[in-house]
Amino acid sequence: MHPPARKKHTVPNRRNSGSPLTRILTGILTRIWFYFLAIATILCASNTALSSQTQPHSEYYARRNTLGIFGAYSADSSHILLGYSENRELLDIGISYNRRLFLNNVVNWQYSGELLPVALESDPMSIDTVHSTSPTVGTIIIAGQDPMVICTPLVSNYSFTDSGITYSGTDTFSCSGRRWTMGEAMSPVGFQWNFLPLHSAQPFFVGHGGYMYSTRQIPIDNAGSFNFTFDLGAGVEFYRGKTRSVRFEYRYHHMSNHGTAQVNPGIDNGLFQVTYCFRLGRK
Repeated sequence: MHPPARKKHTVPNRRNSGSPLTRILTGILTRIWFYFLAIATILCASNTALSSQTQPHSEYYARRNTLGIFGAYSADSSHILLGYSENRELLDIGISYNRRLFLNNVVNWQYSGELLPVALESDPMSIDTVHSTSPTVGTIIIAGQDPMVICTPLVSNYSFTDSGITYSGTDTFSCSGRRWTMGEAMSPVGFQWNFLPLHSAQPFFVGHGGYMYSTRQIPIDNAGSFNFTFDLGAGVEFYRGKTRSVRFEYRYHHMSNHGTAQVNPGIDNGLFQVTYCFRLGRK
């Protein structure tokens, strides 16, 4: 069997750079996000003194300084909002720091930052299956090529003549196997709103902005090793006394290079995170 003569294959990438509207929306949302967090942090810091007059802090489940140790995992990615890369997995291990900014009977508004010394990302690898129908019937499988943006099989027919012999068949690209990439990440800008701080079980909203640097270009080649990140999520924090607690949360997590590399498919994940928290200092 004679495989089809063709140039070196590049990864199928029907949507690898995103539409112009997607790039514009990404830029606008990123800027609004950082401006909002900066303004909110300044306003809350100015109100910290006033919050101390509402009720004695000893009655609240609300630490002034909090250190957390967390693990986070996502089993899949899809086009939730901005990213187009499918079937990506994330696994993170890190620490968080929260500082109380504003506190009353309704809400505990905190600055939140995260450091991730272990940030793993997994990409599905491509497999090329060539099925010949003429002049002979047979199949050639070429595995372990570049990552795919999406895993929907891409099928193309080929037919050409060489030395009077016609070769024809189908060429199919799909996903098979995974490749994990090591990285580190930081989210220095963030907030957390805990509601009902007089209760030991508190629902909360959380959000962060930062970056991830990986040892290899992700989620595909030519997409760069430096990516911006942001997340928004919600969860419940359960206090075990006034000094220790456990958080369970779900986040929408986005990662992309924001047009700083040749291609920018972006990754959208639904991320589950568990954090064990304890008080720093005496308050």
